[in-house]
This record gives sequence, structure tokens and C-alpha cells, in this order.
Amino acid sequence: MNDNYSIIILGAGLTGLTAAFHLVKRGKKVLILEKNDRIGGQIRTLEKNGFVFETGPNTGTVSHPEVAELFAALSPACELENADENAKHRLIWKGDRFRELPGGLLSGVTTPIITWKDKFRILGEPFCPKGTNPDESVAGLALRRLGKSYLDYCVDPFISGIYAGDPARLLTRYALPKLYRLEQTYGSFIKGAVAKAFEPKTERDRLATKKIFSARGGLSNLTAALADAVGRENITLSVSSVKIQPVENHWQVAFSTPEGEKIVQAEKVITTVSAHVLRDILPFIEPSEMNKITGLRYARIVQVAVGVKDTCGLRFNAFGGLIPSCEQKDLLGILFPAACFSGRAPEKGMAFSFFIGGMKAERLTELPDKEIENLVVREFHEMLKFPAHIEPDMIHIARHTHAIPQYEKSTGERLEVIEKLQNRYPGLILAGNIRDGISMADRILQGTKIAGKL
Repeated sequence: MNDNYSIIILGAGLTGLTAAFHLVKRGKKVLILEKNDRIGGQIRTLEKNGFVFETGPNTGTVSHPEVAELFAALSPACELENADENAKHRLIWKGDRFRELPGGLLSGVTTPIITWKDKFRILGEPFCPKGTNPDESVAGLALRRLGKSYLDYCVDPFISGIYAGDPARLLTRYALPKLYRLEQTYGSFIKGAVAKAFEPKTERDRLATKKIFSARGGLSNLTAALADAVGRENITLSVSSVKIQPVENHWQVAFSTPEGEKIVQAEKVITTVSAHVLRDILPFIEPSEMNKITGLRYARIVQVAVGVKDTCGLRFNAFGGLIPSCEQKDLLGILFPAACFSGRAPEKGMAFSFFIGGMKAERLTELPDKEIENLVVREFHEMLKFPAHIEPDMIHIARHTHAIPQYEKSTGERLEVIEKLQNRYPGLILAGNIRDGISMADRILQGTKIAGKL
């Protein structure tokens, strides 16, 4: 085999599939190489005992118009499903139970989550001096502008829910760039939010509804629809030993499949794989430069899907609950997907997603399956308040050793090296969650932008 392609993409996750979708529409000859025996990357929807659940990302936010546009382009093969009204309710664990996160002025005043000192402090937030340290951590920013109780009971669990990370190590300008820009542009979160609310919006801008989304029937329907649109014949699975080399005015890609060794050529190559595997794939890059990319740390997570066929009247009308690290629990949080999306559990039942580990509690991810199950069942009773006679009807454990990249202080050097390498080697594009954000919306945006430039 010695085929020529316009573009070869490493990774059949959301970034690679989105880029390939747009490139194929433009008439490009594309080949996707995927190490696993299935498409989707970390996205995977399973069905078991009447429950439909995700083992990877559970939801996204329609934070870019490109998200809505992609679903529209794939319809009717895949439908965008916005979460129902329950998704507006977010819970935070404090003391002995989940309490609702304030969603307005009255609840902000009455909530027991925040101290009175910090409630009054927020009134002065518009007058707090603008930060001058570009490497300020998320924790440092929160303490400076909002106070310790906001850090402990709002920011810390929020960061756990998104990054499974440590707010003291994540840099605001990389991990929460929109928040960073609000302060730098307007001098205040509150003033910035008010100003943004009054900015004129185009019809396309309004496509970014900020709503929580999934794909109807599960997120695997999104990646399956993308793969069908790209053409399954243009995706090679179970690939190993990939080596990319620049050769004169093109790229040579050698790899192994169960059928044997193969070599193909392309005008351009796009990598969307995790940082830790790039060293072997790109052997022509100097170790000193590659180290600044592969040094990216990833949070390890165990996600446990739990289903109960009859809640016996217990109600879970919320998106889910997050657990501040100061509460010393063994969970990062629990999501309630069946409360927000259709068809995820039997009529009287509920589906949950328990999250364990993260940067502050990696030791818990090393527990054997039986201990993980015991931990989850314990919190099923203690935190979700199920009586002792009700047991889960379904438990499924999924382990992710490289789940979520941490945009820490090393991010600046990593981004500089990526830009230098792409300039030095025309046609090489280093993409995926090593840059440009970690959410599904970020992956769709990146894949769309890359395709647009090619």
C-alpha cells in the first residue's frame, strides 16, 4: 500500500472527526488513523439493563456557534438534545447534604454555602483592582476578588467538575480564558458580564446558546454520524507503531495494522492525540522541544455509571452535585444525566455518573474494582439518601488514565513550542486537547477552524 492523501489525521475522536467532516465536504482526500478498535476517542455511550450512559464526557455546552452548526449539518442522522430545565439547578455538598448553588440575588443572599463576609465582599468586586500577574492561578484570582468561601465552595468544585484539577495550579489565562479576559478587559467580572450582556449579537452569535447539550440517544451517536459522513472506508482502526516523517515536500506516515505494515503519504498531517504519545509518533522533533509538550499532566479519573430502576419517590431534579475538596469526601461529584436528558433510565428510575480521582486524589483511581464499587454504593446511600433496602440495579466502572489535561504554568512553553514546530514544518498541525481548551465545544471549534484553514 502506498496511497497519497491530502490530509492524514491521527485520532478518531471528536477533534479529528470534526476536522475530517469539514475537509471531506471540501473535496479533500482524508485518512484517519485510530489506535483503538472503535471511533469516538473518550466519547462512548453504552446501554446496560435498560440504562443509557456515557463512560467518557457526559455533556457539553453550546458555547460556540460551530457546535449548533455541526449538529444542523448532521441532521437527521444525529440530533442535538438540549438539557431540560433541571440542568439549571446545580448542587454543592456542604456538611451533610447537597445544597443548591445560588442562581440569583435572593438565593445568593440566603445561601449557607457562602459566608456573610464574602457575600458583602462581592458588592465591592467591581472596585477591586485588576490583576497584573499573567501567571495568576485560578485559586489566586478567586481569593483576590471573591474571598475564601467562594474559592472553597464555588470555584474549587467548579474546577473539579471541569478539569478534575487543582485551582492552585491551573493558570486562569489558560484554564479559564474567558474569565481572564473579563477582568483584563473590563476590570471586573460583574462589570464585564453586564457589558457583554448589552453587546450586539448577530444571528450566528445567538447560536451559541450556552445550553447544556448531548446527542439524542447518547454522544456516540454524534461521533457515529461524523464517521458515516466522513466515510468509514476513510478510517483505519486498530493502528499501532505510527511514525511520521517529513520527506521533501510531503509527509510519510508508516504504521501497523492487524493486516500488516503500511506506508502512506500526505500533503499535511494533523495530530489530535494526547501529549504523552507524541514522542514516538514524531521522532524527528528534538527531545528538548518534545519534552515541553509531553510534560503536560493529565488527571486520572474513574467514572462509575450507576442505575436504579425505581427511586421509590426520591427526586433528583438537577444537573448534578459537586463536592468541594475541603469536605474531605472520596468523590469529585455526581451527575444526574437521566434528570436532564430523555431515554437514559426506566420511567421510575434514575441514572447517575460518579466521578472519582482527579489531581488531588489520584490514589483513589488505583483502588480495585470491588473497592470502587463499595465506595460508590456507600455514597449512593449517604450522599444521595437512598435507604438501605434500595441497591443499584446497574454499576459500570470506566477508568481513564489520561482523562483531562491540566493547563498549568507549563502551558505557555508548550504553546510556544507547538507554534514554532508548525512554522518550521509546514503541513504539520499539532491539535487536540494539548491546546485550545478541553471541552467538547472547544474540540468542535478547533476541528472546524483547522479544516477552514486547509
